[in-house]
Amino acid sequence: MISLINSREYKLFANFLNNLAKDLTKHYYSKLNGTFKVSNKIKGKGYDPVTTSDRAFEKFIRLKIKKKFPKHQIIGEEFGIKKSLSDFTWVIDPIDGTRSYVIGNPTWSNLISLNFNGNPIVGLANFPILKKYYLNFSDKKAFVFQNGKIKKLSVSKNVPFNQIKVAGAFYGSLSHKQKLKIPKVTKLMQFPVTDALSYSHFCEGKIDVIIQRKNKIWDIHPLMPIIKAAGGIVTTWDNRDAANAGNILVSANQSIHNKMLKLLKPVSKYY
Repeated sequence: MISLINSREYKLFANFLNNLAKDLTKHYYSKLNGTFKVSNKIKGKGYDPVTTSDRAFEKFIRLKIKKKFPKHQIIGEEFGIKKSLSDFTWVIDPIDGTRSYVIGNPTWSNLISLNFNGNPIVGLANFPILKKYYLNFSDKKAFVFQNGKIKKLSVSKNVPFNQIKVAGAFYGSLSHKQKLKIPKVTKLMQFPVTDALSYSHFCEGKIDVIIQRKNKIWDIHPLMPIIKAAGGIVTTWDNRDAANAGNILVSANQSIHNKMLKLLKPVSKYY
């Protein structure tokens, strides 16, 4: 794989996100670790919560980016797109796992990626409550930072298929009839998807496959560079570029990925 930016640029952007991760955690404990308001984005049926903290985090992130990279484009879940002519675009999910945030589950995170011509190249997954964050410094090196310690990320590449740990979540988006078409997949799904934390655990070799439906770009773009730098494979269920978002499959190696794609093929076109 040819790197889209040079090592000096990688260092510049990764160092910015490294500092931003620390600033976000400080910001949470100094400004947002208290009461908040919750509203529902969906009118009528369904529930898609957004909190005042989602919006506060995104404003904070946008200000930091604007100050350091004023010409760059920004796309955020809560405030949409700030257009520019730059080849660089920041993609923000201020709180990935808002439902977890609302009920006090510590698995929520701040997700941020930098894209170059639409390709995610640097990603951050910051977990303020867990006081750790995941970040790639190149297309081949990613790390987890926790309690003053740094560990290089690497997926579990040599696990045999009959021993894989599979985390999956359809969130009711596949019908019972559709699930009956993939019995081997549903049998393999023995672990839940816990927001972005499951993808982060995948990068540490704790999970071997993740299957998830209906991801938005801000759900998956920040995780893609970290996954790839840790040695993982990430595509859609129909083997397209995961930058398209939608139904996402993540695997520890190409052999496992090919087998999972085959098992998912009967439902790969459902979006």
